[in-house]
Order: sequence, then C-alpha cells, then structure tokens
Amino acid sequence: HTPMYFFLSNLSFLDLCYATSIIPQMLVNLWGPTRSITYGGCVLQFFFALDLGATECLLLAVMAYDRYAAVCQPLRYRVIMHPQLCQKMVLTAWLGGLGSALIVCSLTLKLPRCGHREVDNFFCEMPALIKMACVYSKVIEIIVFALGVIFLLAPISLILISYGIITQAVVRIKSKARWRKVLNTCGSHLTVVTLFYGTVIYMYMKPQNSTSQDKGKFLSLFYTIITPTLNPLIYTLRNKDVKSAVKRILCVEKRSAKS
Repeated sequence: HTPMYFFLSNLSFLDLCYATSIIPQMLVNLWGPTRSITYGGCVLQFFFALDLGATECLLLAVMAYDRYAAVCQPLRYRVIMHPQLCQKMVLTAWLGGLGSALIVCSLTLKLPRCGHREVDNFFCEMPALIKMACVYSKVIEIIVFALGVIFLLAPISLILISYGIITQAVVRIKSKARWRKVLNTCGSHLTVVTLFYGTVIYMYMKPQNSTSQDKGKFLSLFYTIITPTLNPLIYTLRNKDVKSAVKRILCVEKRSAKS
C-alpha cells in the first residue's frame, strides 16, 4: 500500500500482458507445422504489443519520479506521492500508450502490401510490417519519429534528470545503511530502464532501413520477452521487503507441512 509497490504492481501486470500478447502465438509457430497467423490475429498482436510497450515507457518514467521524491524529499514523500496523484500518473501512462497505438496501428495497416504476406519476424511488429509495404511513406516516418520523441526520448530524459538529482543527494548521505538502501531501491529501476530503453531506442529511433533483419529480430526478442521476464527477478532479488515476504511464506509452508 505504498506508491512504489503500486507502481510495481502495475509494471508486473503490464509485463505479464506484454509477454502474453506475443509468446503463445510464437510458441505455436515454433512447434506447429505451419508458421502462420491470421490477419486479425496479426492486427491484434501488433496493436497490443505497441500499446503495452508505449505504456511501459511512460510508466518507467513515472517510477523514476517516485524514486526522486522518495530520496530527495523523504519527509514530504507521503504528501507529494498521494494516492490520487499516483492513480492519475498511472492512468496517464495507460491512456498515452493506447493513444499512440491507435495512431500508429491505423496508419501502418493502411499501407499497401502489394501481395506480400510474409512477416519476417517472430511477431507482428511495426518495423517488420512497414518493410512489407511496397511504397515509402514519409508521413509514417515523421509520425513514428515524433512519437519516439514523446514516448522514448522525453521519458528517458526525465529519468536521467531524476537520477542526476538523486546522485547528488546520495553523495551527501553520510549514513552507509541509508546509502545502501537508496542504491538497492534505485538500482533495480535503473537496471530495468537500461535494458528496456537501450534496445527500444536503438530499434525505433534509427531509420527503418538501417537495421538488419537478424539484428532487428534479436532486439525485438530482447525488449518484448527477455526484459519483461527479467523484471520480476530484478526487483525481487534486490528488494529487502520482497525477500522478507518470501521467507515468511516459506516458513509458514514448512510449519504447515510439519503439522
């Protein structure tokens, strides 16, 4: 019932949905005799992956602000991060991702395919679908770049500014215990930010024809499956509260087994 865990619960749910929108169909194509997907399934997969990916970009920026308030304004933390503000920020992240997905999805699907129906990727993603088009669309490139600035460069800039201020505050901390606690709390979020933003920015902020297909597939696999899968482990292994909760659960299970 604290802001950090409220945001973490949203991130966990988001990562679960993100991976679920891609992995089942990918496993069917890997194990099945035919590697195919219906047009409707491709559209839904494309939409949800784009929506959830954009939402995660905004949510990670919101979590950076929460860490800034916790470290730099500890006495006013409860006042600043009140429940109404937390709910509004999370709602803004979800609605922002939905809006960007509607815009990009509608424009991308209007491109003529010229009879080519093979997606050279393990799921329906915007770069792969744009490369299938037989015409060059300057409009989509401009819109994608603008949305990349809004959902990638702007959030990562805010995150870097937040951690710059946090770093200055940490340097002034004389208590080793509190210094270690701050690093553990912020280190998890910073690790997730590095893994997610690093690959997404490289994938979407470069010209679409400058990235090779094999490299594009690897990057897509990284930020759509590997990173969401690692996020719970990253936060769990570096979070003292989660470790204590797991230990209590295991102790209760051992007592129940003995009785």
